[in-house]
Amino acid sequence: MAEYKPLTTVPDVDLARYMGEWRVIAVIPYFAEKNAWDSTESYALRPDGKIDNCFRCRRGSFEAKQKRYNFTAEVVNNETNAEWKVRLLPFLKVPYLIIDLDSDYQWTVVGYPSRRYGWIMARETSLPNETLDGIFARLKAQGYDRARFAMVPQPKEQP
Repeated sequence: MAEYKPLTTVPDVDLARYMGEWRVIAVIPYFAEKNAWDSTESYALRPDGKIDNCFRCRRGSFEAKQKRYNFTAEVVNNETNAEWKVRLLPFLKVPYLIIDLDSDYQWTVVGYPSRRYGWIMARETSLPNETLDGIFARLKAQGYDRARFAMVPQPKEQP
């Protein structure tokens, strides 16, 4: 496996602003995201400081039944709030690194240390091409290969 220098996370995340629903625009998928359409990630801050994380998607078409997966996340770097661990299974926590974030919280990029996974998400169902080009240029500088990202089909209008 290739050696990578650590991903650089954003300097500060306002958790209250980050919470809510994000559309998955492009992804290097893990098993639950393969052939996913209409994908969303949503986050809700709990009173105990942990984060409820819900992933929803449809398989192969917009007409497919929506699948839902619930996880829990916790911030592991309280100085920046940009480094989380997501509990996928009782015994499995994975890194969630916020490596790019719009100043208005309209899009975000989440990285994974090995670059085996990656997520570009937005509040809307699409991003302008120039915004995506800028994101991909910054991803390349962090060691990501644009060709590994798959665009996720999203509805033309917000549901």
